[in-house]
Amino acid sequence: MRIGIVCYPTFGGSGVLATELGKALAQKGHLVHFITYQQPVRLNGFIPNIFYHEVQVPTYPLFDYPPYETALASTMVDVIKNNNLDLLHVHYAIPHASAAYMAKQILKKEGKNIPVITTLHGTDITLVGRDKTYAPVVTFSINESDAITAVSQNLREETFKHFDIEKEIEVIVNFVDVSRFSRKPIDAFKKVIAPNGERILLHASNFRKIKRVQDVVKIFAAVNKEIPSKLLFVGDGPERSTAEDLARELGVCDEIRFVGKQEQMEDILVIADLFLLTSEYESFGLAALEAMAAGVPVVSTNAGGLGEINIPGVTGYMSEVGDVENMSKQSLSILRDEETLKAFKERAAAHAKKFDIQNIVPLYEKLYEQFL
Repeated sequence: MRIGIVCYPTFGGSGVLATELGKALAQKGHLVHFITYQQPVRLNGFIPNIFYHEVQVPTYPLFDYPPYETALASTMVDVIKNNNLDLLHVHYAIPHASAAYMAKQILKKEGKNIPVITTLHGTDITLVGRDKTYAPVVTFSINESDAITAVSQNLREETFKHFDIEKEIEVIVNFVDVSRFSRKPIDAFKKVIAPNGERILLHASNFRKIKRVQDVVKIFAAVNKEIPSKLLFVGDGPERSTAEDLARELGVCDEIRFVGKQEQMEDILVIADLFLLTSEYESFGLAALEAMAAGVPVVSTNAGGLGEINIPGVTGYMSEVGDVENMSKQSLSILRDEETLKAFKERAAAHAKKFDIQNIVPLYEKLYEQFL
């Protein structure tokens, strides 16, 4: 198959999943064409059967805001025609689904029908899409897609709840390449972070308000009072300075490392003992799944789709949003005893195998084949 994939190229879950899906499809012999404004961060190194097309947005004095959606639709048309693509798979509703609709109508005038599959990922539905500025276009674009998928059952329910969707939404859950994350820790790396054998806690996100990174700092401070620990913050964003200020206030700043955005998460996760995810909402929680694949138990909120992957008492624990005290107690219960920690790590790794990329990619291939 000749497949066009449209996504955001950044560290967010939608871009990560779209890129990993494209790489997996390419490895199975499909020709995959990425269409976006810069090379996706997970698209590193040469991979046969993968093509990248950059969306160029000309700037003119007439426009206060460069019309990216128009440029994207035009690039889609160009790539589809010149490479004879079989279908478009767009990730994240805004603006990819609406741009795909425009491209589809342009091509239809020229006698070519291009099926469009839209995958919903989370904030495109639960946050941005609900804004009255965008809601009518989001609803229309989703309904005009030939097929719709969502990355969790929770997101499917939220979409039907808040939008007038006329078509079925198929749930194809997020996935993880278990083979990539199943590795032994680099002892030298771990000793640099925890020279005296301290427990290592980890949080990875884009540091937006919805991630509640201050709660991560509070949980770590409570844990560190009883168990010598270190905290790794992976990622960056608007709430980083707030987290740093709180860490200084609580006297744990010296035990925390902010390591910024990282592409090779498998090297970092494998040295961690516990993953903290304190979000107000997660449509799925791909970061938590990647942690489990690396054998790291998860203490999280019970928001959104997290209950579909984090099994209390098995892979970790869950609490109400903002319940720092309970999440601190849960973290300590996992970290205090070596045997308990080992058991949680083994169960987390075993559970992640259910979401292995080898099990999920065929579901997308089956969906694609319906439109060929």
